Amino acid sequence: MAVPKRRSSNSRTRKRRSHHAKKAKQLSFCPKCSNATLQHVVCEKCGYYMGRVIVESEET
Repeated sequence: MAVPKRRSSNSRTRKRRSHHAKKAKQLSFCPKCSNATLQHVVCEKCGYYMGRVIVESEET
């Protein structure tokens, strides 16, 4: 099995891990009710997605 010849430095390890940080969630606003929702997800408030009613809601 391959074994490293030398110990990898802290800076080398941190450079490799620089892309592992968590990213913020992508929020978009529903064009129907202006509620902030996740992208590519049905709006929880009005039930619209891509201009169509996907889930019937009792509020409307």
